[in-house]
Amino acid sequence: MDYKKKITVSSKASKKFHGNIYRAEGIISESTSKLADFLYKPEIRIKWDKSLKVYNMIHKIDSDTFICHAITQSFAMGSISPRDFVDVVHSKWHEGNVYVISSRSVDFPGYPPSSHYIRGYNHACGFVCSPLKDNPAHSKVVMFVQTEMRGKLSPSIIEATMPSNLVNLILSVRDGIKTHKAPSERGRHHSSQSLPKKK
Repeated sequence: MDYKKKITVSSKASKKFHGNIYRAEGIISESTSKLADFLYKPEIRIKWDKSLKVYNMIHKIDSDTFICHAITQSFAMGSISPRDFVDVVHSKWHEGNVYVISSRSVDFPGYPPSSHYIRGYNHACGFVCSPLKDNPAHSKVVMFVQTEMRGKLSPSIIEATMPSNLVNLILSVRDGIKTHKAPSERGRHHSSQSLPKKK
């Protein structure tokens, strides 16, 4: 199988809660430096991440850290309803041009849980992006997810659907980065689509 197309997903029991920590890995045809803003900035991510219907920065801490409010799409053919999350997100460059985006859920007074959505909780999650040694123009993206969906979901439903959701997320990265860089390559300005305000 072409390594550029292969996506792997594995899981093991989380030490943080009664559930699993998932690890997904894939190769993206883009340099790590160009992937950084694409994966990190809310105004870009909402355009490519098909699992989200809202992803807003609600408090900026510094140039590398912010608190965001996210609302997911329903999935598993509607058996898992949308959840909302309030997470602190931090990005950092490391030696070897490795870029790490880490996040976890926090309590934020301005966005308490509402009756409209079940408030989920993300234990330590994130992306690790690094250039391929044999081809630095491509990047390896490794994603870690350990999410408490909460509500009255059967663990078996989450375990059955999470791997395919993570594969779809990496596929969305691959598709999105092509769309994101296409306008500049054509020398045309791409009109941005603003996210409608939610109540």
